[in-house]
Order: sequence, then C-alpha cells, then structure tokens
Amino acid sequence: MYIDYHDHEWGVPVHDERLLFEFLCLEGQQAGLSWITVLKKRDHYRKCFKNFEIDKVARLTDKTIEKLLLDTGLIRNRLKLYSIRSNALAFKKVQKEFESFDKYIWSFVGGKTIDCKRKGTADVPATTDISDAMSKDMKKRGFKFIGSTICYAYMQAAGLVNDHTSNCFRYKELKK
Repeated sequence: MYIDYHDHEWGVPVHDERLLFEFLCLEGQQAGLSWITVLKKRDHYRKCFKNFEIDKVARLTDKTIEKLLLDTGLIRNRLKLYSIRSNALAFKKVQKEFESFDKYIWSFVGGKTIDCKRKGTADVPATTDISDAMSKDMKKRGFKFIGSTICYAYMQAAGLVNDHTSNCFRYKELKK
C-alpha cells in the first residue's frame, strides 16, 4: 500500500480541487502519527467524509461528526475530525477569493513544482520558509491542523515540491 502510494501518487502535481482537499485533510489527520496509519484508513475516510466533496463536507452537522467520533475506522480525535469540516469552509472561502484553491496553493511555489534535488532522505527537511509562510497564511484564513510540518508534507504529497531523491525512478519521471 505504501509503495503503491509512493510509486503512483506521492509527489505528482495535483490541480484537482477535490484531491487537493482530500490531501489537505489527510495530512492534518496524520499529525502525531505515521503516514501508513492514515493511508490504511484512507478509503474509510472517503466513505465517511463524502469522498471529500467540499460542499458536502462543509454541510456536515455536529451530530454527524459526533457519530464519526465513535467510528473505529477513523482516527477518533475530536479536533482532527471537526477540522475536516472547518477546513472545507475555509477552502470554499479561498476558492471564492482566488477563483480556485489550486490557484491559491500553487502561488506559494510560483505555479510550478520546486525541484529540490535531494540526494538522500537525510536531505529532506520537515519544514521550509515556504511551508512556514503557507501555514501562517492558511491559519489566518481559518484552516486547522495546518502547521508548517503538515504544510510541507502536503507540498510533498501534492507535488508542489519534488522531494523524491535523485536515485528514485519517480524523481526522473516527475522532472520531465
């Protein structure tokens, strides 16, 4: 599962609004946990959170989220689960202001993937000045579970940065 995610999704530039939202939500769920924990629960998150359809998630009621807190297929952290709805609401505001979330989020990297040219995994940082700025701006806009480390992981997942190491076959493919 983890290898499949790496080989087919991680680091591929994402411009689809729904997928950008899904990645944002899942990165927030990861806080304090391993990515594989979230990845194993991903399909269940999709089922419980309306396939991350932004408008549908924004309309979730407290009652629905309270029920989800009892679901063992999810990470049952109240703040994390409620953050998915609040992030949908913030996401919609950004879409309205910038025409799309895609336009907003990619503006942090000048509209194109930053090739980080990593030689090894030890060269990959947990945060950067860009993820710091992104986190600060997103918090100001009402996003939750969006610290700099989560923002950098999001940038990696959604292909805003290419952090595949130079010896990885995906590095070369994504560089094209």
